[in-house]
Amino acid sequence: MARTRESWASSAGVRASMRSNKSRDTKPELALRSAVHGLGLRYRVGARPLPAVRRTGDLVFPRVRVVVFLDGCFWHGCPRHHTVAKTNADFWAEKVRINRERDLNTDHVLEAAGWQVVRVWEHEDPGVAAERVAEVVRTRRLTVS
Repeated sequence: MARTRESWASSAGVRASMRSNKSRDTKPELALRSAVHGLGLRYRVGARPLPAVRRTGDLVFPRVRVVVFLDGCFWHGCPRHHTVAKTNADFWAEKVRINRERDLNTDHVLEAAGWQVVRVWEHEDPGVAAERVAEVVRTRRLTVS
């Protein structure tokens, strides 16, 4: 298979594997949602905090303006677990760089609009991350009216 600009995968098998990655309801996301729900918090799933901005939070608490993003270690360049792709390395390095820039931009846009952004890495313990989310939500309940 000839690699063209549109063909980012090194083979048909790699392409099929990467395309099968889910963008929502992943195991880490379900574990985090379950842990947050277990703490008595209720939230929206896969919602846009700002309707005019194409950014979707994994957990959104609209009343207190808190949004949680669960970032994958590979896709978002985790400083502890990110691995460099062996095949098509330049493409994937650029992809991760763009993702990280978009994450920073998202944080800035949402914070400027009065939202509190919480970022959780997929490798984090869901219970510990849920406690962190709960603390932010509870604090915001006291300060946001």
